[in-house]
Amino acid sequence: MSSKAAALRLQVESALAVRVASPFEYRDRPLVETVPAGIASVDTLTGGLPRGSLTEIFGPPCSGRTSLLVSALASRTSASEVCALVDARDAFDPVSAEAAGVKLKNLLWVRCRNAEQALRATDLLIQGGGFGMIALDFGDTPAKVVRYVPLQVWFRFRRAVEATPTILVVLEQESNAKTCASLVLHMGMREACWSRTAETESEPEEPGRILLSHSPGCLLEGSQVRAEMIRSRTKREGGRLVQRDGIFHDAGGAANFETLAAESRSPDVAGLRGMKGGPGRR
Repeated sequence: MSSKAAALRLQVESALAVRVASPFEYRDRPLVETVPAGIASVDTLTGGLPRGSLTEIFGPPCSGRTSLLVSALASRTSASEVCALVDARDAFDPVSAEAAGVKLKNLLWVRCRNAEQALRATDLLIQGGGFGMIALDFGDTPAKVVRYVPLQVWFRFRRAVEATPTILVVLEQESNAKTCASLVLHMGMREACWSRTAETESEPEEPGRILLSHSPGCLLEGSQVRAEMIRSRTKREGGRLVQRDGIFHDAGGAANFETLAAESRSPDVAGLRGMKGGPGRR
């Protein structure tokens, strides 16, 4: 190295000494550990849910966001990980969740009355540690209420969960965490699947008779859901996922999956009826 280049390098190192240590040393991009969300098409799209990061899932009601969350909780609790669900509006249905595969003995259900309580509970859970996944459900909270959550709250959550094995998932109607989220998924329902009852099918079709899609003669079988990846801080290099320094936008990536209608009561979990959880229809 020439003396001029050495002098220039020394000048740059001196100028950046306070902010950047060893600016000319190569630092490999950290590997990102991910876990499956339990839905094959979503896992193929995203590579899984990243640990030590904030994942934001948003969409309107009946968009499949809760189905994706329940699937992720089932995946983690079945792997003997302890998870926590902060329920901002007390809308979680433990009966349908257990029917979907969630191990309730490995799930801490925090029932809150408002957004402020939910934020405080989430902060305490992150600081306490020991959870494989912490989910903050703002799905039934009015969007205008969540908009008033200060941006520094999301930054604090992001910094607190970094370098930990915890997956922090936030469910909302709109995207509010902005660049604090390492993975952002936009959910939407493509089509609802309806079936006619036996009585309706046996009745002969009459000319001019109109059967409404939501009449008592139709039953909801499920829905077709679309998940679009809006933002991701990870990218695939070969067979591994690495963290990017910037934000990678992927407007074209999407995954489709189906959700099935579930019964609201199950005789196998009669002891849970006294909990009076929400309808679980999201």
